[in-house]
Amino acid sequence: MWAIQLLLNVLSSVNKFLTKEFTLWVVFFSLGTLLTYAQSAYITGVVLDPNNTPLENVNITSTANGTTTDVNGYFLLEITADLKTTITFTHVGFENVVLKDLILNTNETFEFNPVMRSDAIQIAGVEVSATGDRNLEGVTTIDPEVVRKIPGANAGVENVLKLLPGVSFNNELSTQYNVRGGNFDENLVYVNGIEVYRTFLIRSAQQEGLSFVNSNMVTDLTFSAGGFQSKYGDRLSSVLDITYKTPQNFSFSAEGSFLGVGSTLEAISKNKKLTTVAGIRFRDNSLLVNSQQTNTNFNPSFFDFQNFSTYRFSNQVHLSFLGTYAINQYENEPLTRQTNFGTINEPRALLVFYEGLEKSRYENVLGALKLDYLPSNSTKLDITGSLYHTKEDEFSDIIASYELGEIETGLGSENLGGVTSSRGVGSQQSRARNQLDALIFSLKHSGAYQKMGNSLEWSLKFTHEDFRDQLRESEFIDSAGFFVRPREPQFENNQPEEPFTGDIVPFESVRATNAVQTNRWSGFVQFSRQTQWNTHDIYFNLGLRAQHWTLSGQGFNNNSQFLFSPRAQFSIKPNWERDILFRLAIGSYQQPPLYRELRNLSGQVNPEVEAQKSLHFVVGSEFSFELWNRPFSLVSEAYYKDMWDVNTYTIEDVRIRYAANNNAEAYAFGFDFRLTGTFVPGAESWVSVGYLQTEENIAGRGYISRPTDQRFKFAMLFQDYVPSIPNLKLYLNMVYNTGVPGGSPNNADPYDFQNRLRDYRRVDLGISYIFADNKSKYPEGHWLHKFKELSAGFEIFNMFNNQNSITNTWVRDVDTQQQFAVPNFLTSRVFNLKFALRF
Repeated sequence: MWAIQLLLNVLSSVNKFLTKEFTLWVVFFSLGTLLTYAQSAYITGVVLDPNNTPLENVNITSTANGTTTDVNGYFLLEITADLKTTITFTHVGFENVVLKDLILNTNETFEFNPVMRSDAIQIAGVEVSATGDRNLEGVTTIDPEVVRKIPGANAGVENVLKLLPGVSFNNELSTQYNVRGGNFDENLVYVNGIEVYRTFLIRSAQQEGLSFVNSNMVTDLTFSAGGFQSKYGDRLSSVLDITYKTPQNFSFSAEGSFLGVGSTLEAISKNKKLTTVAGIRFRDNSLLVNSQQTNTNFNPSFFDFQNFSTYRFSNQVHLSFLGTYAINQYENEPLTRQTNFGTINEPRALLVFYEGLEKSRYENVLGALKLDYLPSNSTKLDITGSLYHTKEDEFSDIIASYELGEIETGLGSENLGGVTSSRGVGSQQSRARNQLDALIFSLKHSGAYQKMGNSLEWSLKFTHEDFRDQLRESEFIDSAGFFVRPREPQFENNQPEEPFTGDIVPFESVRATNAVQTNRWSGFVQFSRQTQWNTHDIYFNLGLRAQHWTLSGQGFNNNSQFLFSPRAQFSIKPNWERDILFRLAIGSYQQPPLYRELRNLSGQVNPEVEAQKSLHFVVGSEFSFELWNRPFSLVSEAYYKDMWDVNTYTIEDVRIRYAANNNAEAYAFGFDFRLTGTFVPGAESWVSVGYLQTEENIAGRGYISRPTDQRFKFAMLFQDYVPSIPNLKLYLNMVYNTGVPGGSPNNADPYDFQNRLRDYRRVDLGISYIFADNKSKYPEGHWLHKFKELSAGFEIFNMFNNQNSITNTWVRDVDTQQQFAVPNFLTSRVFNLKFALRF
């Protein structure tokens, strides 16, 4: 234990710096608003016996109040907010459960579902921090209510993730996100332990209507930005772990806005054996897309249906079903566009006239069955089978005639802002006929054994992937009456001095038909222990992942690869006066290629692509304290990722195009800080600050910025209310990201183009009036008596109307042959009305 003692000595030295002056610094940093409106908080949940049967007439007491559970084991207890409270659960024949030193915010509702045991082992008090459960595993827990309330152009789970440190993406229309320098394909998403997949052919964020996760069905949400455990799979960047609800009673909810409508049904059978939650959503992004600079006839249709049901054959055997169906139909007829850019001294304008139509259709289905078997209180076994099928069609024929010119800047001119003289004219015809059909089947066994602070978990999974893909893309460029041919020797010429005769060929062309199958065997085993050393609380986790996969397909030989990934976590909470937890994580993370990573820029499959590999080093702390007699928590992390066998890529809006090789090495390092607390009594808010640097060395040519080199980030989620009208709520989210590399024209050498996009600035505001919620009880006969929840309000997206860009359009000046990067701007200020209700 000498190593632990040495670590404690180092940490003790750090602790000496956490003085009152440091606490005052945190006060000024938080910029909190001091209000003095303090009321009550609530704790609710369901009390169960060891067989997971609800317990009736359990006595629940706090310092000031008490209550009992009903026939369904349900309880709701009001406590004094912003003060430490001890809550005791007692029942004849069962050991007491004690929830110690719980601090809740004003009007906060804390869900706690204890299991009361009848054996001789008494349950220890549940340790919680000032802002909820103590985080030992390095994951971030997000309240689903925050997800449902916070405004955003694409509201949902991803909208809140982008407010966390280390998570970023400069496109409010997209549900994609980057984590600590990784790309979209490096993120894992689970729903009730089932891995879910995103649509593969999406190239424009305008084609994304709905997040896969239905936030109205979520009961638990955790997120890890790196250094996660072995049980969480083989990706390089992050894990989003979602749990859908298990209803305790009947409920129906609905919501609507200018962007779409949705409803959710929760039901439970009379014998309590069958529970189901189902959600249906429809969305239309016309309101947002029509605020962009391209005038279009836009006809989108985004629809999905999801269901999660559980049937309890007995207290030991449960069968669950997760089913989803989504269909996105996207039709876009662009008309005109004018984008002004350049400098004050040399203003420029790009004027484009369009002809043609773009049509896309994405249809995907997921079905999964999960059988849980609980032979004892300490053992859980399950078998899960899932089938995911996606069919995607992408058709487009677009002709764009453009004029690059100078702008009239005279303030008195009638043509102010118009094009006065042309510097370049041309046209571009793009055509796509892309079709993809993918089927992914998986069968998994998992198990867990827990006893006396020890936990052993394991899993074995088989996955079969079958991709059928047809790519047919072409782009013709005409500049001043001359077709621009590819930069290849056979097309070299001396036009217009010497005539050139030859076929008209596209400047860029991709034609490929691929059929690829992959069989994967993967598994893990990990051991966790929570114990004490002297008077200090210690937690550690040791795990090992392994995967073997075989790739087969038309036109190439089979290829098999094998990998191991050891990982470890260690946490210690010293017995100090200050409430501080320290964490350390180190591990190997290797990402075997999925189909898109095998396909190069010409559309051909390279079967020799290996897994991308990385080592994660994460060190962090969690400091819980009280300010203004309210709870706060400061979470800090420093990380370094060493990567090799990197598969380089470019990003076009939200489409990733891989080089399909392993000829690069890379690194990412940074610092993340998140201050969470009740800046305003009864309303949790947070501030995130992060710094990231990620670079890659391609084929030994030297390090350059990766496409996700975000650098500095600041984000704030703020909730407030009017003290004299506490039901009038304000929700605000603010994001500032420095610009990422803007890419290169026509996939030119990235070493020649390292310019960056402009910084991303965005503020979304939402104001709602809560007519009814679970804290309000109205007498029978009142018009609000039947409502469990009812709210209405408005949202302002991009409140300050910042011009943010996601990519560049490259155009060439005929006179100088200079290429200009014309920014493609995102949405402007948009006003939205919304409502929500629940019976």
